[in-house]
Amino acid sequence: MHQLRATKPGLLVCVAICIFVLLYLRNPTPEETKEEPPYPAVVECGFYPDELCSALFEGKGAALQIARFCKNPHGSQILAHLRTTGNCSRISRELRFITRPLSAEEGNFSLAYIITIHKELAMFVQLLRAIYVPQNVYCVHVDEKAPKKYKTVVQTLVNCFENIFISSKRARVAHTGFTRLQADIHCMKDLVHSKVQWNYVINLCGQDFPIKTNKEIIHYIRSKWNDKNITPGVLQPPNTKSKTSKSHPESTPEGNIYISPNKRFKDKPPHNLTIYFGSAYYVLTRKFVEFVLTDTRAKDMLRWSKDIQSPERHYWVTLNRMRDAPGATPDAGWEGNVRAVKWRHEEGSVHDGCKGRYDHESCVYGPGDLPWIIRSPSLFANTFDSTDPLVVTCLERWHRLRALRQAEAPVEPHWHFPRDSHFNGRLSRW
Repeated sequence: MHQLRATKPGLLVCVAICIFVLLYLRNPTPEETKEEPPYPAVVECGFYPDELCSALFEGKGAALQIARFCKNPHGSQILAHLRTTGNCSRISRELRFITRPLSAEEGNFSLAYIITIHKELAMFVQLLRAIYVPQNVYCVHVDEKAPKKYKTVVQTLVNCFENIFISSKRARVAHTGFTRLQADIHCMKDLVHSKVQWNYVINLCGQDFPIKTNKEIIHYIRSKWNDKNITPGVLQPPNTKSKTSKSHPESTPEGNIYISPNKRFKDKPPHNLTIYFGSAYYVLTRKFVEFVLTDTRAKDMLRWSKDIQSPERHYWVTLNRMRDAPGATPDAGWEGNVRAVKWRHEEGSVHDGCKGRYDHESCVYGPGDLPWIIRSPSLFANTFDSTDPLVVTCLERWHRLRALRQAEAPVEPHWHFPRDSHFNGRLSRW
């Protein structure tokens, strides 16, 4: 009885806070979107993230204001799980990795992933556990420039899974440089020797996140691109030809930058190949990957690409337009819903503007971008970072609920994220 009396004041405080948050989220007024939310100190993401996420997906103005004061509820917890080594079953369980196929169809169709990372460790874990299933295989390329501690923690995580590995060769990746393309090639060379008989390979970076579940990705590939490669792109536009007609800075193994005095202007592409321009991201068949690694034209094209700017935006699409390449789509254009990106120059035509901030002409998403992201037909979205950690937190919870709702096999309780409130049901309807 004494214990009950002691807990009453605390209970009343909790109830009052809950009522305040509920009323604030459910009854926004036009004025609220212009005013600072009251009592920001008590508005933490950890109270009811599902309610806040649901309101963000609905585009409620009050939720956007509250989100400005939210702190990362999961990032520090994720890193804490990785600091203790030697107990892989605990790591996979507490980090909520899905450890069995969610359907027979998925179990019989394996995907390979190439993930290039160099920062944002907690976000990498969130990405990995979102796309992880035991029948797939994952090659992680860790930038040579990454701190030693970062590499050690990634290795600790990777060691706990038979189907995840770090690439045997690593590059010092430079933005717009050849090493970005080289990182993918390193992983492809490892993946073709994997015991997992994967069907397609998909490349990602640490700032990507899936919009579609594993099952939905498989359905998309099988329904629209069966035995075909997805490399969105077009004939090289005139305004991009300077990127391939002149030599651009190269990196030495030591990381120094130089241009050979004899290579200011490049030779024509090998084998009279027609150069295309497109996305750095792809979905490729296994046979096409084997072609890339063994065909003389592909290897010559790779050498030719060493000193052009952003070669990954030319290499894959150019090879995939060759009519005799396995899975080629010679007449394709920009079709292929690989990435949802808000480009600055497409504002007003393709999207309604970046609610986060622009960096390198693409949007780093903010909470206000969530409604647009989940409506996108694309498989993945880019770019995310830790500036607005709630964006990935909300997307992750939405994505996991979607995946488990589609499951045709028994679901383990720990595959669910903690149900912090009864609003979990509202989030799952999206």
